[in-house]
Amino acid sequence: LVSAYNFTDNSHGDTRMTSKLKTDVLETVSGSGTIALTNQLSGMTSASMPSGSVVQTLQAVFTATYASSSQSWVDTGISLSITPSSSSSKILITVQFTAGGGNNSNPSFRLSGGNSGVYIGDAAGNRNRVSVSLGNDFGGTLGIQFGIPSSIVYLDSPATASAITYKVQARTDGNGSWYINRDGEDTDNSGEGWRGASSITIQEIKG
Repeated sequence: LVSAYNFTDNSHGDTRMTSKLKTDVLETVSGSGTIALTNQLSGMTSASMPSGSVVQTLQAVFTATYASSSQSWVDTGISLSITPSSSSSKILITVQFTAGGGNNSNPSFRLSGGNSGVYIGDAAGNRNRVSVSLGNDFGGTLGIQFGIPSSIVYLDSPATASAITYKVQARTDGNGSWYINRDGEDTDNSGEGWRGASSITIQEIKG
């Protein structure tokens, strides 16, 4: 049903014609079927969205503290799972965290999950390959009293429609410990001690 309505544009003093389309059913181009409409297009799915569209967004926030003195890669507790709607999708991972360390801890961080493990530095002799490092000789006043805000951002191409768990892993390259959401000394004093928050956000981008 197509109906025409008259209205007057008072600012110009003239009467103009417009039209409004009212319909409950649209027929497909081939005529082989119809698309039902009930206030919105019921046929809209992630598959019909254009390439580059954000299909889904997930986030997890972590306020607990974590600590380790492991010289092997271990999970920090910062993790989040996503099930892509298509194997052609890309996954954007954005991590924000505040890390602290003790004397000679030299903490390093990386992603795991999907193909995100490739987001590390180039091989160079015996140097550790990481996503983020808080620096050599990380410790002393800086390492004990303060935390360093850090982030990891990576666009992954996992090539799967199965569930993926992305994690932040850490290790110490020295003899001390590393910390998440707290500093090394953890002084119970409002002038020095603190607690932080970390987050991981994952977005599925249509390929």
